[in-house]
Amino acid sequence: MIRIAIIDDHPLICDGVRGWCAAARPPIAVADDYPRPAAFLTATGPDRGELDAVVLDLQFEQRAPDLGALGAICERGHRVVVYSQHTEPHLVRDCLDLGAVTYLSKTEGREHLITALYAAAEVRPYLSPTMARAMSTDGDDRPKLSQREREVLLAWFQTESKALVAQQLFITPGTVNTYLERIRAKYAAVGRSAPTKAALVARAIRDGLISTDEL
Repeated sequence: MIRIAIIDDHPLICDGVRGWCAAARPPIAVADDYPRPAAFLTATGPDRGELDAVVLDLQFEQRAPDLGALGAICERGHRVVVYSQHTEPHLVRDCLDLGAVTYLSKTEGREHLITALYAAAEVRPYLSPTMARAMSTDGDDRPKLSQREREVLLAWFQTESKALVAQQLFITPGTVNTYLERIRAKYAAVGRSAPTKAALVARAIRDGLISTDEL
């Protein structure tokens, strides 16, 4: 069974997410919920443990979203689904850069959250409407990818591992890594780093390299 934790200081949100997870098919187990990121970090120790995903709000006692807490949780290897009332495009992109796997608005509700949690547990990208809007802004900072780089990128988005990409494209896993490192280097060179798979998905959709139908 998929196991998650919730970090949110609103009991109503925690109870609602618990209810949605219990009613999901297959059901999702909520290991615990925490009112603050610090409580989660203290209770769970230095590694990911048995958690498949973490649902994280961004705003607690402070007025500004707490990106430092997000970064600390991602650094421990957790797959974080941000669940926030904030939808500013720059904030969404910043969270993806820090390692969040998906960014959801709290207005998007049960269907999107449960789907995002299944995707996180299976290490698959999930593009929420909030992410799609954040990545749809115009810009002339698109890196130039070769046709082969695009093929490798799309295959990686559509499969669960680099080994499967290698089999599909008749190349070695090392070559897959080389292509992905080259793509990330091109994004970094134009000031749009994409350190995670979710961030790279968002960048590629914004730049027209792939469409949501291809995922």
